[in-house]
Amino acid sequence: MKDITQFFAKKNILFKDFKEVLPKELNSRKKIQIFVGTTIDLKFYAIFVVDSKSRFIRRNADDLMELCQSLSSFVGHNFKVKELLISSSLCSKAKEYLKEFGWSVRVDFM
Repeated sequence: MKDITQFFAKKNILFKDFKEVLPKELNSRKKIQIFVGTTIDLKFYAIFVVDSKSRFIRRNADDLMELCQSLSSFVGHNFKVKELLISSSLCSKAKEYLKEFGWSVRVDFM
């Protein structure tokens, strides 16, 4: 969690509230880290960290969108900013699909 806050601090994004939500709480068995944060200027962030050996494809992007919907209902509000931090290879169609729905995809993490 410290790595993620430092990563965003380098990009001048400071959180006043930051916590981790376990995928088990959202009835998911995926190996993903989920973080919810509130910045100083009151923007709500949903941050998903994916670290896998296989390629992130369009089907994974659909699963991620569903997971974000269940996170929104679990927390009780919609998120202004949705981020995907990924260290594995990423399909270009999946990246365009997520950007079309307002996601930020960052491959420069880790």
